[in-house]
Amino acid sequence: MKVFCGIDWASDHHDVALTDSDGALVARARISDDARGLNELLELLAAHGDSEDKRIPVAIETSRGLPVACLRATGRPVYAINPMAAARYRDRHAVARKKSDHLDAMILANILRTDAAVHHPLPQDSELAQAIAILARAQQDAVWDRTQAGNKLRSHLHEYFPAALATFTSRDGLAAPSALIILAVAPTPAQAAKLTLAQLRALLKRAGRQRGIEAEAERLRIAFRLAHMRQLPLVEEAMGHQTVTLVRKLEAACTSADDLAHAAVESFEKHPDAEIITSFPGLGSLTGARVLAEIGDDRSRFTDARGLKAFAGAAPVTRAPGKSHAVLARRVKNQRLAAVGYLWAFASLTASVGARAHYDRRREAGDRHTAAQRNLFNRLLGCLHHCLTTRTHYDESTAFSPPQTQDLPAAA
Repeated sequence: MKVFCGIDWASDHHDVALTDSDGALVARARISDDARGLNELLELLAAHGDSEDKRIPVAIETSRGLPVACLRATGRPVYAINPMAAARYRDRHAVARKKSDHLDAMILANILRTDAAVHHPLPQDSELAQAIAILARAQQDAVWDRTQAGNKLRSHLHEYFPAALATFTSRDGLAAPSALIILAVAPTPAQAAKLTLAQLRALLKRAGRQRGIEAEAERLRIAFRLAHMRQLPLVEEAMGHQTVTLVRKLEAACTSADDLAHAAVESFEKHPDAEIITSFPGLGSLTGARVLAEIGDDRSRFTDARGLKAFAGAAPVTRAPGKSHAVLARRVKNQRLAAVGYLWAFASLTASVGARAHYDRRREAGDRHTAAQRNLFNRLLGCLHHCLTTRTHYDESTAFSPPQTQDLPAAA
């Protein structure tokens, strides 16, 4: 008798249901979210035929958390079912749309019984790959937080301190160490205008600047004393206090992004796939860590390059109902991998002659910039899948052979 397990998880307890191949309920239980509850679950599975040679598959509506991590560590196939998909299955069993934790657990078990082939178990990534995924995703979140904090500070300064926006125009902008330190010391136009050359030189040195200090201090002094529109004194002072808070948030976001980037790169360079991934043009250690974080190192996860391209959103979607036919960009995708794919494709334009030629051909065929970059990302993903599968490094002449004469497909 084949048994399937479904777990409806919650913050403090989980409902478990076991069904057989006919859909009949074999066992049910409610376990706590702790080590005791995990032991109860393992004993329940073992009592119904679970062994090292024959593991009972488990379906749950999440891919994270300690219960999932512990089940994956035992070698059991764990299926993370999308809650939207589980809701559609619920309508097949309850016309009145009733809902309960036990019913949801049974539905998850029956999903594996009837449609396990169309769902995929969580990949068996190595411990190092899982650690890289945590660090790379956290670093990517920190970068997004840094951008959001910078935009908030910029919008706030625009309301009362336009001189600061006109002054800090370097590549890092308001996130530059000198900008953060000066705004923390002089968050209002009145305070900034009172800064002397000696004070500005000291602030620049504290920010780590080593060259051109005298010229930069003079430039800042002149810029802060130019005439601009001003708020009322008390309003300006209040907005200065808010600026100090926003500066602290931006500084913390910058520090977090830098620390996590260092940790992600350090872990990534220890992985055996690092040399292959970074052999591709446009991929460095940090962007390579982000790519590895999303695709993992379980090579059985993507049996061919088509699955990887669809997962990344690089492959278009064809809609052909009736007599209509449309090729559209894929919207449902791994957003993190798609984000790093944009950076990868853009950087490869200057790092690879073949990538640039491929991009130019797509543009000449009528693609817009985004579509051409997405098509280039699609091409690079196919090369990456081949290199990781065959354990070979990137080769420019193989990846981008001379242009073929066949017609290019329609733009996505």
